[in-house]
Amino acid sequence: MTKVAVGFIVVGALTVFFGTVLTFVGPIIIDDQIVKNTVIDPKNEMSYTMWKDVPVPFFMSVYFFHILNPKEILSGEKPMVEQRGPYVYRKRIQKDNITFHPNFTVSYKEYRQYHFEPSMSVGNESDVVMIPNMLVLGAAVMLEKLPYPIRLLISATFKTFKEGPFLNKTVEELMWGYESGLVDFLNKYLPGMLPTSGKFGLFSEFNNSNTGLFTINTGKDDIRNVHKVDSWNGLTELSYWRTPECNAINGTAGQMWPPFMTRESTLPFYSPDACRSMELVYQRDGVMNGIPLYRFVAPKTLFANGSDYAPNEGFCPCRQSGLLNVSSCRHDSPCFISHPHFYNADPVLLDYVQGLHPNEDEHGLFIDIHPLTGVPLNVSIRLQLNLYMKRVSGITETGQISEVVMPMIWFEESGYIDGPILKTFHTNLVILPTVMEFMQYGFIVLGLATVVIAALLLRREKCRSSYLTLSKICSKLLSCTSLNMKLLQRDS
Repeated sequence: MTKVAVGFIVVGALTVFFGTVLTFVGPIIIDDQIVKNTVIDPKNEMSYTMWKDVPVPFFMSVYFFHILNPKEILSGEKPMVEQRGPYVYRKRIQKDNITFHPNFTVSYKEYRQYHFEPSMSVGNESDVVMIPNMLVLGAAVMLEKLPYPIRLLISATFKTFKEGPFLNKTVEELMWGYESGLVDFLNKYLPGMLPTSGKFGLFSEFNNSNTGLFTINTGKDDIRNVHKVDSWNGLTELSYWRTPECNAINGTAGQMWPPFMTRESTLPFYSPDACRSMELVYQRDGVMNGIPLYRFVAPKTLFANGSDYAPNEGFCPCRQSGLLNVSSCRHDSPCFISHPHFYNADPVLLDYVQGLHPNEDEHGLFIDIHPLTGVPLNVSIRLQLNLYMKRVSGITETGQISEVVMPMIWFEESGYIDGPILKTFHTNLVILPTVMEFMQYGFIVLGLATVVIAALLLRREKCRSSYLTLSKICSKLLSCTSLNMKLLQRDS
């Protein structure tokens, strides 16, 4: 019995030792598996498929600011708008022309397609909406410094092609383009002035197009660089802005980030559509379907002007904080990007337009990241397109319009991990590490319990052995005493 108890003590001690070693080795094993599975490599079936084809549901929801008082606006009154939407489009993303390079980078072009989803929308693409006519009001601001006679000629041209200050078009026409005699005329006699050579629409450049040639790091040499942009269209910096800091191409391509994030980490990414790099900051912890996450949001300084945030001086000429002037990368048209409903912007912008109601839940953008892997679990990028418009003498279409940054449309690009991908992700990156963690502490507890029980049994066995030995001694003493007594009695 003693040998058995000693054996159990040895086994328990070894179990404790194994569990203790596992507490140090386990996280290293998990981290090593994460590194292997987040490197961009066709051998990593799950992560490579997620990166290449983005198999999760992705949608673009579009909201229009329908103009309610067009005549009053032309008389100089404050614009009144009513939000119409969402009109929802399923977004299909696929990478092509994928080429791996010896310097641990990979190049690709990402193609995107949009398909209308009537069941998720408030109406049909045949719904009619009124918004400002960028061709007229945008051109008026662009050409206001030309000689007065030329401005009169431009106004006459607008009248010839029956182009007024506002568009009353269907959602489909505004999104993907409509026939315009003025567009055909400008493309023929002033080629390159417009971004499109066909129909003119707010998203005509987006559908069936790519976002340019990205070259990013695979992470094979250093996992801290995985997904970071090495170049875009062969460029390592932009030329749209006034400072090297603003022209820098920072971060990833906006779909995945390096693993092992902390609450001090940020999410930098380059957006070709916004013509700049942006950076989100940590807001809070969260959980999605049992998976821990960090939520990252846009800081208030993202679209702040140079006066409120000095590093943004390079994005100027600026107007109020909350507006990004993208005219330098949009054919000099007076366009501005902001958060929807001027959320996080200078309150004065809300005074110029009636019908806006900003709030964080509906209009703030966020990305929920699994910090251990850098994989987004839930994404909602919300941006608004605005047109700066004003009265320009000589161009009668502008009437007496007051100077205003006019919201035209805002859109939300959203996606989340779901279905089989979510189950695989949850199993490999949540359940298995949790099981390993329980195992390592389980071994320690089991080993300690075995040692304690075996020690108690051993002590009990020793006590029993001591008791038996003592009993034998006492028995012998009693026997001797009894014998002595008999001898004494006989002698007497």
